[in-house]
Amino acid sequence: MKNHHITTLFRKAWLLIPVLLISFSCEDFLDRKPQGQLLQTSWPTSAADALAATNAVYASLRNWYFHSGGYPILDIMSDDARKGSSPADQVSTVGAYDAFAINTQQDGLDRWWAAVYQGIRNANIAITYIPTVPMDDALRTRYVAEARFLRALFYFDMVRAWGGVPLVTVPDPPLNMTRATSDEVYAQIISDLTFAAQNLPERDAYTGSDIGRASKGAAKAYLAKAYLFKGDLINAEQPAVDVILSGKYSLETNFEDANGVNGNFGVESVFEVGAKPNDGNDNGGAQYANTQGIRGSPNRGWGFNRPSVDLINSFEANDPRKEATVIFLGEVLAGVPTLGDLTNPDTIKVNNVIVEVECYNQKVWTSGGDTPSQWGHHRRLMRYADVLLMAAEILNKNGNSGQARIYLNQVRLRARGGNGSILPDITETDQNLLHDIIINERRHELALEGHRYWDLVRTGKAATVLGPLGYTAKYDLLPIPQSQIDLSQGRITQNPGWN
Repeated sequence: MKNHHITTLFRKAWLLIPVLLISFSCEDFLDRKPQGQLLQTSWPTSAADALAATNAVYASLRNWYFHSGGYPILDIMSDDARKGSSPADQVSTVGAYDAFAINTQQDGLDRWWAAVYQGIRNANIAITYIPTVPMDDALRTRYVAEARFLRALFYFDMVRAWGGVPLVTVPDPPLNMTRATSDEVYAQIISDLTFAAQNLPERDAYTGSDIGRASKGAAKAYLAKAYLFKGDLINAEQPAVDVILSGKYSLETNFEDANGVNGNFGVESVFEVGAKPNDGNDNGGAQYANTQGIRGSPNRGWGFNRPSVDLINSFEANDPRKEATVIFLGEVLAGVPTLGDLTNPDTIKVNNVIVEVECYNQKVWTSGGDTPSQWGHHRRLMRYADVLLMAAEILNKNGNSGQARIYLNQVRLRARGGNGSILPDITETDQNLLHDIIINERRHELALEGHRYWDLVRTGKAATVLGPLGYTAKYDLLPIPQSQIDLSQGRITQNPGWN
């Protein structure tokens, strides 16, 4: 049985640091010290405090709003998914992302922004004050490296979603901050990840309650991804290859286990958000999967992020990943048939063409007979398969298509599950064609895991693929929440096309 103790640490730490939204208003009352609260000037002061401060940074990952504002909008904005739920549910909120009809006051963006900055604040507290705590030097350095890894992860979400954002690296920033450039944000991400890679242990050095913490491999994997998104393929190559050559990771034998309970903190997990099957963040649960769970019978959640017909039809013939990605009506899981939402149509047609069918995201499925059990899903933020496909893409672009095919075909070998008659090895040698094949492989391997939209944007394919769905170039970056612009009294400026 896998060790889940790190999720308990997350739960306990959640209560230690008050949740404060980042605000850039210059009203005098915001400068007053909070009364009757533990201040960062007096905490942390002990090794136990340092551990609690570090765990509080991890706890930010289970905040429902950390995950793109609560709803999986990055999948819904891609060609992989539709809004889901019932046709009328959350049309003006979640549905606006599906239709590319959002605005600067769109529901969810402000909560996503605030949740990520709360994580950054928690990281800054740990990074700033733990170095002053009298404790074991090696452990102190590790805690700071964990916090810097997580701060980089938070800013990586910010820079992809909004580009240059206010770059906060201290617990109490000045109130007149403006936006940094994207390059400045990436420089901070790379600095934090480099420090983390140099000072974190490998994943197998963690035991007991520490299993699941950030590791050297996780830092290098995110360093490769940050360079990839920045467009620096030369510097992206080595950290990706280092993770592969470390021998610390491998692909789960069964593709379903890559996201399923049998693979929690498993061989393929580079970094994941642990959780317990309990309703509520304070009880160790995470609502990410509950939002997408089967709606109706069995009642496992709200049913958002419904796999699209386009995704279903895009899999190669007999690719087992289709069945492991999509829960179809009538499918029996753990002895329970999926009947779905009996009050709404199973199929939606436009001009007699099927545009949506009732189905659900199997990658967030957990066994159990009630909705709280769905809260126990471990969200994989970085899988080893992602590292292999990143390395394949980078190596191909850097002129080493032979090694790129080796890593690509490792992913396909696992996917075919021993059936040699399907998913044959890729032999393409043309660099551009091989690039397209790798991006397509990413779609089917990582479907509904929050990667597809950013992959289309960063590779310049979004206009072609998503244009028919309503995408325009301004969606390369999301609008800065108008509330933040108002709070800053205009010092934070809006992204192009959103005024």
